[in-house]
Amino acid sequence: MITSIQNEQVKNWRKLHKRKNRMKMKQFLIEGFHLIEEAFHSGWEVETVIVQEGVNPPDWMAEDSIKLVDKHVFKEITQTETPQGIAAIVNMQDLPVETDTYILLVDAIQDPGNLGTMIRTADAAGFSQIVLGKGTVDVYNDKVIRASQGSIFHISIEQASLHETITYLKQENYTIWASALRNAINFNDVESEGKAALIVGNEGAGISDEVLKLADKVVKVPIYGKAESLNVSIAAGILMYKMRN
Repeated sequence: MITSIQNEQVKNWRKLHKRKNRMKMKQFLIEGFHLIEEAFHSGWEVETVIVQEGVNPPDWMAEDSIKLVDKHVFKEITQTETPQGIAAIVNMQDLPVETDTYILLVDAIQDPGNLGTMIRTADAAGFSQIVLGKGTVDVYNDKVIRASQGSIFHISIEQASLHETITYLKQENYTIWASALRNAINFNDVESEGKAALIVGNEGAGISDEVLKLADKVVKVPIYGKAESLNVSIAAGILMYKMRN
């Protein structure tokens, strides 16, 4: 059992709390039984499972991948307020795009809960890929992973220039939708047609002008009450399912 936070392995695990170290090490940290099971059964390489003393790991875990730590050490590793006593180090990998019909384009979303929810919804709606533009929160942020409920293990997600991506998609005959409030048409008045990509923008500033001008259709979810706007992940979910109809 590892009992010291000065242990080299513990130091390396803690480094994964920061994006720059995750990118350098090509690994990320997940917590909880559900997420670890999703990663494992989705074919991702779970390099190490960290188990707090007194917690029983699932039967399907290989014993040689399990590292037992005491409660004090696990507290240094965890990033959740009520940890389940189990975490894992997962190697990054690129998922193939299984279909090529619906794509979500994310422009500078900064709230990890919003991004995680959109990943989960895109997965549920059968989208084939998510492209994260400049300024978007790291997909391997622990709050993004938890909000996705494991959907990051099911759908292709990549970081790329949205300008270049949209230019390419247009060459491939995609229709580009953008979610915005100004100069937009009610989403109920838009017909879904063939391959399409949806752009969603920053919580405060919306989609950048450079990206917005590339859209073929600017659509909005109408506000019937007194709310100024919808949460971006809610609007994205409504529009993603509309695109499927």
